[in-house]
Amino acid sequence: MASSPCGNSNFDSGLEIKTRSVEQTLIPLVSQITTLINHKDRPKKSERTSAAIHRVGQAVSVAVGRFVAVGEAIASENQELKDEMGQACFEARRAGDAIAQLTDVGSAMQPQTDGRVTVFSDRTGMVKAARLLLSSVTKVLVLADRIVIKQIITSRNKVLVTLDKLERVSTFQEFVQIFSQFGNEMVEFAHLTGDRQNDLKDEKKKARMAAARAVLEKCTMMLLTASKTCLRHPDCESARINKDAVFHRMRCALEQVIEIVTEARSCGENKVLPTSIYNSIKDFKCSVECLRENLHSSTPQFVAGQLETLVERTEDFTDSPYTSHEQRQAILGVCQLARQETQQLVHAWIEAQQSVHAKEATEELEVAILKTCQSIGDLRRELHKVAVGRASDLLKAHGEHLPLRALKAAGAEGNLEAVAEYSRTLTEQKEQLVETCRLLCHVSGTEPLEITCIHAEETFHVIGPQIISAAQTLALHPSSKIAKENLEVFCEAWDSQLCDMALLLKEINDVFEGRRGDKRSYLSLPRPGKHSANLKTAKAVKLDAEEQTSMAKLGLELRLLSSDVDSEVEKWEEQEHDIVRQSQSLASMAYNMYLFTRGEGLLKTTLDLFHQAEVLSEEGLQLCSSLRTFSSQLVDEEKSVVITETEKLVVLCQQLQMGAKTPVQGKTATFQKVDSSIQTTRNIMTVVLSLLPISNKLNKKHKSERTSLSSLQDWGERPDASTPVKEEAALSSKNTNGFGVKSLEQHLAGLNLLESK
Repeated sequence: MASSPCGNSNFDSGLEIKTRSVEQTLIPLVSQITTLINHKDRPKKSERTSAAIHRVGQAVSVAVGRFVAVGEAIASENQELKDEMGQACFEARRAGDAIAQLTDVGSAMQPQTDGRVTVFSDRTGMVKAARLLLSSVTKVLVLADRIVIKQIITSRNKVLVTLDKLERVSTFQEFVQIFSQFGNEMVEFAHLTGDRQNDLKDEKKKARMAAARAVLEKCTMMLLTASKTCLRHPDCESARINKDAVFHRMRCALEQVIEIVTEARSCGENKVLPTSIYNSIKDFKCSVECLRENLHSSTPQFVAGQLETLVERTEDFTDSPYTSHEQRQAILGVCQLARQETQQLVHAWIEAQQSVHAKEATEELEVAILKTCQSIGDLRRELHKVAVGRASDLLKAHGEHLPLRALKAAGAEGNLEAVAEYSRTLTEQKEQLVETCRLLCHVSGTEPLEITCIHAEETFHVIGPQIISAAQTLALHPSSKIAKENLEVFCEAWDSQLCDMALLLKEINDVFEGRRGDKRSYLSLPRPGKHSANLKTAKAVKLDAEEQTSMAKLGLELRLLSSDVDSEVEKWEEQEHDIVRQSQSLASMAYNMYLFTRGEGLLKTTLDLFHQAEVLSEEGLQLCSSLRTFSSQLVDEEKSVVITETEKLVVLCQQLQMGAKTPVQGKTATFQKVDSSIQTTRNIMTVVLSLLPISNKLNKKHKSERTSLSSLQDWGERPDASTPVKEEAALSSKNTNGFGVKSLEQHLAGLNLLESK
């Protein structure tokens, strides 16, 4: 439902529905009205049919009455919308009353000669009333949505005012007081923008909102330490530069959120999505394939121009100093092949337009279309291989964080020369990562992922110099604890962005391989009636901002472990193996627990978390059972490793189950239980991660031995060399529907607010 479903010119103007909540509210109403309009006209109606139609009409009227009452209450609280909302409510009530009258059973039972009009004789009247009702109700909902937008803008304005105060403080005492207020305001802003992000229908806007909120998440902690460092060392130029960059980035992110919710057209709007090679390929293939339906849908000059534009964009790959000679030659070779095939296509196209032998010409054109599309597909695969290969290599190379460790050590020693040297190394790494993000953007495959690539590129571009300025500050003040803490925070932000890039890379691979949106779904919350022992005795509460901060590091470990488990299970050839399925399920639930530490996801309260922990422990025990069955097929020396780790897993799962079921009272005890549950889950995932590669290796070995034994037995039974040797069935094909990578939207959804204690 992209726009208002009604035709009333007074109300449908500009009523595009942009949020899922508005859309879902309208669906039942549309269904009921459709029932009324689409009923079959018959000369005689049974009482049962008439009564049913009457009930639907009355239900619509009553529902509209309640709905209008809420709308009128909203209007009374928001004077700027009072007139518009009042008019929409009046029209909705009038339409609801009209539908009730048209479906009145008493009228329907009267002879039609009495002059009274019913739905049975006045179908036009019903359609008109239905349109008016849908139009006016949609208007009320859209106006109510404006109030939500107003709340976000008001919240942003409060944050900006406090941000200005924070930037001007001159004493620690003043800073602590204002930062406490800032934290509370950011909590409110986080909840409002998080709800809005989840409610948006447009995936591109959701990705932009997620990127802006990710900046706010990381910058909140940076703002704290950078400001404290500047207060501690007020005459230090590098500390001031470091702090100014954080404040500027936060303001830009706050402005981007407002642009998204208000749909403002800023001067930077068009820079968000530069045309990617993937989109150019998609447009080119569309032009080529349209020739099957219409030979005059385009011109040869236009199609040739599309190809040349596409080839020009591959220069981002071929001109890069980090692209190997072999990769460059491969890309240029595929581009040349695409040119040749396009020339053949143009020739066949012109022949088909002019030929009197339509059948032969059409067949030749079809062959040319297929070859052209194949060559473009080859180009896409080559570019994807280069971009993804480059990103994978960089992530492996930067996994040990050598320049960051060297910078921290040099800064702590007060060695400015060493800091300058390692800063150059980090700058080179930053340039490599920025360019790689640009290449990934070209092959990302969807607009939301393009936005995420651009966000990653901007983040590396900004955080690199911030790390350097923080290291320079520490080198100038090597005994400063706050300067050391500040550098650590910026290094952690760099590390976090590398982790996000790894997740982004897996998501891009999923899209390329056609696995996006086709993952297994696992139980995230317990089923009704199950695992509900604590429902009446425990109180469901949410973590506050300080508790979320304490959980942040533990939650991050859980996220990385769940991602690593996903990576390991994808290496299994038997994707339907019990060990694989159960491990994927554990990774999915562990990831939900990570989202809980950020105040996001399906687990809203501590009670939800404890229920999830119970479900996870049961799934873990099921995995233990599968591992025991698997180990029984192994020889003794292989079996011992699996059994030892499995016993550890059993103990941890039982520990998690017992802890989750133990009732607690009070905020401190509840928080300790949350902490314990997540720590135990982390330990469970660590053991699972150690078991998966061992089990995979032994499973492959066991299958190979069984295949060889089967072959020998068959050979012994059939000594005739001419008889084919039987083997066991081939390895089952890889299941591309395995739960491998969570959606990027989930990875960037939460805003974890970090406050000063």
